[in-house]
Amino acid sequence: MSFKLSATLLSHSADVKAVASPTNDLILSASRDATTISWIKSDSRSFSPAATFRAGSRYVNSVAYLPPTPEAPHGYAVTGGQDAIINVWILGSSSSEPSYTLVGHADNVCALYTKPDGTIVSGSWDKTAKVWKNFSQASDLVGHAQSVWTVLAAEGDEYLTGSADKTIKLWRQNKCLRTYHGHKDAVRSLALLTDIGFASASNDSEIIIWTFEGDVVHSLSAHTSFVYSLALLPSGDIVSGGEDRSLRIWRDGECSQTIVHPAISVWSVSVMPNGDIVTGASDGSVRVFSEVEERWAPADELKAFDDQVASQALPSQQIGDVKKSDLPGLDALFVPGHKPDEVKMVRNGALVEAHQWDSASGKWQKIGEVVDAVGPGRKQLHEGKEYDYVFDVDIQDGVPPLKLPYNVTENPYAAAQRFLESNELPMSYLDQVVQFIEKNTAGVNIGTGGDEYVDPYTGASRYRGSGTSAPAAASAYSDPFTGASRYISSNPTTPSAPAATYSDPFTGSARYVAGAPPSTSKPSAPQPSVIPVSKTLSFRQANVSAMQGKLYQFDQALRSEISTSALAMYPDEVGQLEEAFTFLSQSIAGMAPSPPLTHSHIETVVNILDRWPASQRFPVLDLARLISGFCSELVDSAGYRTIFFDALIKASELTQDGTLPSSKAKETNVLLALRTIANAFQEKTTLGDGAWAKKILSILGEAPYPAFTKAQRLALSTVLFNFSCIALHERVEASLRALHLRIIDQVLRTERGDAEVVYRALVGLGNVLYAAKNQEYPLEAAQLSEVRDSVAPLPSAFPDGRINGVAGEVLALI
Repeated sequence: MSFKLSATLLSHSADVKAVASPTNDLILSASRDATTISWIKSDSRSFSPAATFRAGSRYVNSVAYLPPTPEAPHGYAVTGGQDAIINVWILGSSSSEPSYTLVGHADNVCALYTKPDGTIVSGSWDKTAKVWKNFSQASDLVGHAQSVWTVLAAEGDEYLTGSADKTIKLWRQNKCLRTYHGHKDAVRSLALLTDIGFASASNDSEIIIWTFEGDVVHSLSAHTSFVYSLALLPSGDIVSGGEDRSLRIWRDGECSQTIVHPAISVWSVSVMPNGDIVTGASDGSVRVFSEVEERWAPADELKAFDDQVASQALPSQQIGDVKKSDLPGLDALFVPGHKPDEVKMVRNGALVEAHQWDSASGKWQKIGEVVDAVGPGRKQLHEGKEYDYVFDVDIQDGVPPLKLPYNVTENPYAAAQRFLESNELPMSYLDQVVQFIEKNTAGVNIGTGGDEYVDPYTGASRYRGSGTSAPAAASAYSDPFTGASRYISSNPTTPSAPAATYSDPFTGSARYVAGAPPSTSKPSAPQPSVIPVSKTLSFRQANVSAMQGKLYQFDQALRSEISTSALAMYPDEVGQLEEAFTFLSQSIAGMAPSPPLTHSHIETVVNILDRWPASQRFPVLDLARLISGFCSELVDSAGYRTIFFDALIKASELTQDGTLPSSKAKETNVLLALRTIANAFQEKTTLGDGAWAKKILSILGEAPYPAFTKAQRLALSTVLFNFSCIALHERVEASLRALHLRIIDQVLRTERGDAEVVYRALVGLGNVLYAAKNQEYPLEAAQLSEVRDSVAPLPSAFPDGRINGVAGEVLALI
């Protein structure tokens, strides 16, 4: 039997961040509308508000229940929120004031857990958890590096805490007994599992089952975004809710049912003693789902709920690349799905619909219409706290940007004031900052955006840490502190800046080319020629500490298993990598690194790549990417090019047979290999006899271009462009040049989804034609004819002024 909607509880006016259901007749819900509501069952399935608790005007983010005492025959509601205070309310009391107020936290109380003996455990953005007994603080659990997002009481005086620092800690009283490493991003929820240990959920979209000794039993993978909340059914099945709009039920390690909500987030899940499930969501609704048919909502309410889900607009980025012409029609829905939660997109006239296979009912369920618009993207963490946006603000050249965090539901003046105060900036800038926030967060719609590529270390849709946003994300709103620098949002939906008169041909930024821009007094003046472009592009941003931590985690995992212990790093290899990470951290930070890396460091990377399993190679490949970017002279030296690139190709499984690896781990490996190759082709690179470059391009030319992911295609086009920059200063052997042109031609003829991919390949083609003309080294007539045929359709296929202009330059060079 599957779960279906039983009741919808409507009284909150904002996100329901937490729910608790201690009995079959009582539900507690906490909301961003600053209230907590106790709901009492009014008939077989309906609930009515019994009391509303309000302690102030700040968000209430956590709620729990304490059992009855003589003082409170109906029990207590315990709440925590942005005011950093824990309030304890007597249920059934006529008083509008809390009976107890627990003060001790310094920031938002985002997690609460209670024990039958009256013990309260709390977690906060202040990086601590606290244990309260008899409404007084008994223990302070200090040790996490970032916010404590979830707390749980185990046996006796033992407690579990999960944090934005990606770790889980086990405490006895106030001493940490063990730290559990395994998640790639913030740990958001914990649940006890009888006879096993516990489960944890994370922003990395994974649910991990642990023993208390620290062994991972298995992982549950089906969520496509952050997992916020866990609960346990009486049967032992696990319930989870998350940012992908879904409530999921897990049975025997598999997702047995998915219930999509008409909301951005399912913030919280709870289970009643009778097995009914309660959810709190971002649309302000509390919902009850039951497996018992007698408690299901009437047919018209069930249909209304399904229609509400189906009416939601899903951004194409959330589903994947959408090419309407390749999609089947509605007839495809007569074919059963192959697995639970399988998503199928179909054409319905001019619309593209997303349907999800419900294995419980044996039917396809429409979950929305796929559109091009995106919302604010995944939630972002700043200093362990969660925001819809985190903007970078450049206040002075050469000074690291300041972070401006903002939630779309908060007052922009409050966010601006907080930003100015925390950075000791004048309040006279308040209005400018508010205008910027309002300009760049307008039009937020339901759905989650994000890049196709997911940072393998954090689970986020882009790398976090040392890198800043690309210049293309610059807002058109001028930074009030400098007048010239611009606010740069880390959110992918921030409007791009208009192209400058004298601009970077790739980003439109005026900061690409050194020197003063020409006068802008004549707006009608033609744009300067783009070709040739001799400055190469590189992939050198990195979160080195995350990379280092992941590599050592994998090494420890190999070391702990008898069957793989021989693959673990040797002591001298560990030392070599420590030196490499130190060097690269200093290089990325703009410091003068010392000592320099040597060929022995390359040999160490090559040796580890050669013996580590494919699923654990990505941090080593990423290390190779940085070495290629920052130590090109080592990679270019005689004898080491072949060793380095042979190991890279073998490790990523880019092979001559024309196939691409299909698993997610191998996709990441291929992407990192392509970025490493792009870093190897730089302005000062010399080709020598060209054999190494020919081998690389031959392999890339054999790979089926449509099989590359969006991020891989961008990396490939960067390889092609960077190689063309070498051709500007070095005469490339004819067969190697022909191979390079053949791949460019394939990209230009095939790519119709990503204008940036086409643009980079097109500029690369222009560089080759320019070099051929200047070096008096003409292309063959057949090559010129193919070039003309591949370039001519581009302006109409891509309504992008940059492509139109460069296409004209290319055709003029033929």
